[in-house]
Amino acid sequence: MMTEREELTFEALPPSQGRGFAHTWWGRAWQKALEDTVLDGTLLRRGRKHARAGAVGAVAVRPGRLTARVLGADRTPYRTDVLVQQLDDADWERLLDTIADRAGHIAALLDRDMPPELDEDAAAAGVSLLPGIGDLQPECGCGEWDHCEHTAALSYLVARLLDADPFVLLLMRGRGEARLLADLQERSAARAEREAGSAGSAVPSVTAGVRADEAYAAPPRPLPPAVGPVAEAGTPPVLTGGAEPAAGLDVAALEFLVTDTAVRARRLLADALAPDHAGAPLPPELTESQDAVRMAATAKSAGPGDGSYADAGGAAARIAVRLARGSGRDRGGMERAVRAWRHGGAAGLAVLEDDWTPDPAALARATDQLAAAWDPDTRPRLRATGTRWTAVGRGAQLRYGPDGRWWPYRKEGTTWTPAGPPAPDPAAALATVLEDA
Repeated sequence: MMTEREELTFEALPPSQGRGFAHTWWGRAWQKALEDTVLDGTLLRRGRKHARAGAVGAVAVRPGRLTARVLGADRTPYRTDVLVQQLDDADWERLLDTIADRAGHIAALLDRDMPPELDEDAAAAGVSLLPGIGDLQPECGCGEWDHCEHTAALSYLVARLLDADPFVLLLMRGRGEARLLADLQERSAARAEREAGSAGSAVPSVTAGVRADEAYAAPPRPLPPAVGPVAEAGTPPVLTGGAEPAAGLDVAALEFLVTDTAVRARRLLADALAPDHAGAPLPPELTESQDAVRMAATAKSAGPGDGSYADAGGAAARIAVRLARGSGRDRGGMERAVRAWRHGGAAGLAVLEDDWTPDPAALARATDQLAAAWDPDTRPRLRATGTRWTAVGRGAQLRYGPDGRWWPYRKEGTTWTPAGPPAPDPAAALATVLEDA
């Protein structure tokens, strides 16, 4: 909340959950700048631990200073300040000129957004927005003369404040949001007047407006032509060229990601243009593990066969190996996951890798379907284990999925492997395996 003209106070943030500490570009950029500036890595780790644990209380931000109470390891609170080097008037003039030269920056700032490109453009004008060595000076009630774990914790927490409001960075550097936007509007108006004057026309001091009732009464302007369907994804660029790629850059993997993105974009556009799109449920968002399997299935789809690594080409096989490793699967596990994905997408993958316990009603429906699927004389001998029914001595298995469908599996060596698409009838699903045996 705003406490005075150029001071912001943020309530204490809860402990940080998950792996990442900051999530926006500005938050991560501040964190990296902080880690590059403070040389004591041990101190930074302790400060980050305090910040993640919620040891930093309410934070007051004003030009050139951050203030908060930070709990020490023994839960003792300390008044903690971090002094931030402010930009001088010449710096602000260059920064405002840089912003005013780019209409996109002005539009974004007026919309309360700070584009990441602003940092690079400011640096080109000789203005550093993010802190450098010596820009953060500590003052802490614990008595340390240099940075301590409490000032490090407060400095780290700024990354989360920037996640919520990137204008905090400019306030620390000397100007609050209201003053900055006022300066920009004044500068833009003056520039427009100069340009109009050079063209031989006068700019009125007040722009004539339109009454709201007249604006709403006017007929609406025609909409632009509707976007049409796209028959197929565009051809991705070829990234290989005469120059050698940078060390560690897998060009084939990058080209694959570009192709995959184009294919998915075309599919999303087709779904959006479908007649029933408005009433269709949103598809579930894939986890990183599920998306790795999806991409591995795509990487190996160009090759013949059932999707094994031997079927894929060299680059596709390398990509699939990297996806397997990144998702915590071994080679065989990824091959089985790819088969499951091709037979049933995320639902097929869940049947392969997840165990689930049906409620009594769902288990009763499955049992009734099995009883009605065969005549007594032709019913195979099935051994039940949870939601899996194994045909004794046949190397075949049925798995009952949460979606109420039956998924056929075949035993290959000592491992059960997806053998085909699901079926609503258990006899039809099992026949898929037995006919191939």
